[in-house]
Amino acid sequence: MCATCGCGHPHELLVLEEKVLAKNDDLAAHNRAWLTERNIVALNLMSSPGSGKTTLLERTVTHMGDARKVAVIEGDQETSVDADRIRRTGCAVVQINTGAGCHLDASMVHGALHELDPGPGTLLFVENVGNLVCPALFDLGEAAKVVVISVTEGTDKPLKYPHMFAVADLILVNKIDLSPYVDFDLDRCVAYARSVNPNVSALAVSATTGAGLDAWYEWIGERR
Repeated sequence: MCATCGCGHPHELLVLEEKVLAKNDDLAAHNRAWLTERNIVALNLMSSPGSGKTTLLERTVTHMGDARKVAVIEGDQETSVDADRIRRTGCAVVQINTGAGCHLDASMVHGALHELDPGPGTLLFVENVGNLVCPALFDLGEAAKVVVISVTEGTDKPLKYPHMFAVADLILVNKIDLSPYVDFDLDRCVAYARSVNPNVSALAVSATTGAGLDAWYEWIGERR
């Protein structure tokens, strides 16, 4: 359980949360400076479990790996299943297991960066723990935050988890190949997201079929 969750007196919990987040932000600034010095673009991928985030990442690192160096930091509570999938693409990857923790933080990423030691100009993906709440609170030092949702999760996700969508730089709506089989309104979902984050970009993609991925790759290229 992270320090921003749990029981206790509201005042005590608020003070603890402020201290935890302040310490995290200081280390995130250090991470950001370290990455900037090396011209490394880091993207923080966040989603609920089952959004297709790892499948999207597999396809992305395979595509990007032909043009530039790519590395991945994988976050999960347990197992190295996702890291093993990424490793089979030939991409450098470091696994972080958070145990009962529901998110990555700047300290975890700091340690992973030194273990991974990405070279100058690397494109770095951080696949956060599957959770639409806590990861939104923790700056990792990334260049941008990407929220992945799928059409199977429902149109109203941005209304239920507003803070996650408020901090997003890009929303990827995945599994659009399943749209004919589910009750999902893409335009309304994007409108809900923009009601909490007017400037957020949104792309509809399918990590399975490849639909829309060229626009995703172009967006990544613009972060260079």
